[in-house]
Amino acid sequence: MAAPLKDVLLVGFGALGTIYSHVLTKSGLARVTAVARSNFEAVKANGMHIKSVKYKDIPSFRPYRVVKSVADAADREYSHVVVTTKAIPELASTPTILAPLLQAPYADAHPQPTYVLLQNGLGVERDLYNALKGLNKSVPKIISTVVWIGTNLIDKNIVIHNDFDRVTLGVYRHDDHLTTVNSEEEEVLLKDFGTMLQKGGSELIIVPEIQRVKFAKNLWNITFSSFATLTGSPLTGIFRPPPSAGQTYKPYLAPITAEQVEKYSMPAIRAILQELIAVGREMGYPDSKDGLPSSLIESSIANTAKQHADPDQKYLPSMLLDAQKGLPIEVEVIFGEVVRMAKSKKVDIPRIETLYALLTLLQNQILGGFRRANV
Repeated sequence: MAAPLKDVLLVGFGALGTIYSHVLTKSGLARVTAVARSNFEAVKANGMHIKSVKYKDIPSFRPYRVVKSVADAADREYSHVVVTTKAIPELASTPTILAPLLQAPYADAHPQPTYVLLQNGLGVERDLYNALKGLNKSVPKIISTVVWIGTNLIDKNIVIHNDFDRVTLGVYRHDDHLTTVNSEEEEVLLKDFGTMLQKGGSELIIVPEIQRVKFAKNLWNITFSSFATLTGSPLTGIFRPPPSAGQTYKPYLAPITAEQVEKYSMPAIRAILQELIAVGREMGYPDSKDGLPSSLIESSIANTAKQHADPDQKYLPSMLLDAQKGLPIEVEVIFGEVVRMAKSKKVDIPRIETLYALLTLLQNQILGGFRRANV
C-alpha cells in the first residue's frame, strides 16, 4: 500500500521554486501547494511554462495548488515548508514572510513543520530559528541547503532550465558549525526530504555539516556574481573566446583588452578568493576535502571558465538578472555576513569590503526606486 502524500508548502514560485515544485510533484511523494506572490494571476491563468533540457518542455505546469499568499496556504498541516524566495532582510525577514505559520491561530492548531531553506547566502536560518524557539513548542527543525542550478525566469510564467540541478542538504545547528556528525534523528530528517528530491529526479548530497558547504558556495557568489553585476555583463564576457567563422554571439573576451584582463582582472579574482579562504580558516574550516580546501581557488576559476567559454551558455547569475530587472539583490546574506564574520575574527578583507560597499550603493539605488529595469 502506497504511503500517503505529504503536504508540502513551497514559498516563492520563481525559477527555482518552479523547478523544485516540479521535482517534488514528480517524486509522487508530495502534494505541493505553491505560493506565487508576484506572478499569481499569470500562473493561475496559464500555468508555468517550463523549458528544461533535463525535464523537457512542459507548457503548462501546475502543482497541486497555487495560492497568492502564505496566509491563503495556512489552512492545513504541512510536513515541510520549502522557502525559495531570495533572502533580502532589508525588505523582510523570513519570519515576516512566514508569519501566518508562526502565530495564532495556525501555530496553536498545527505542529510546526520541517523548514527547508533553498536560499543563497550565510546566516539565512538565524531569524527563523529564533522565531521558532520563541514559540516554546518543539525543537526547531531547519534544513539548510546549497543549490547548484542553471535556471532563469524570463517572463512571469516562463522558466528556462539547463540539464543540471543538485541540492546539498544539512541540518542547521544554531551557533554550531563545527559538529561534523549527524545524529540518528538528523539523518532521518534529511533522508525524509532528500528522498522526495531524488525520486523527483534531482541530484542529492547529504552532509554532516552544511555551513562549510554554504561558505564554499559563497566563494562563487561573492567573486563571480559581483563581477557580473557590477560590470553589467555575463561571465561570458570574461571567459568566452571571440566567435569563430560561422559563429555569432556576444559578449566575449575581446582581444583588444584580453591582456589587461589577464594581468589585472584575474589576479583580483584570485585575491578575493584568497580572502574568503582566510576567513573560512578562522571560522574553523580545515584545508581538507570535507572542509574548505584551498584548491577551491583554482577549481572555481577553472570550472567557471569552462562553463562560460561555451558558445551556447546563456544563463546569468541571479544577482545580475535581478539588477537588470531593477529588483533587490542579495547583498547582506552573501557579502555582509562575510564582512561581519571577518571583523569578528579580525581578518582583513579589503577587496570584499569594497565589493560590499559598491553593491550596497547599488542596492540603495534599487530599493530607493532610482534604478529601473533595463529594457
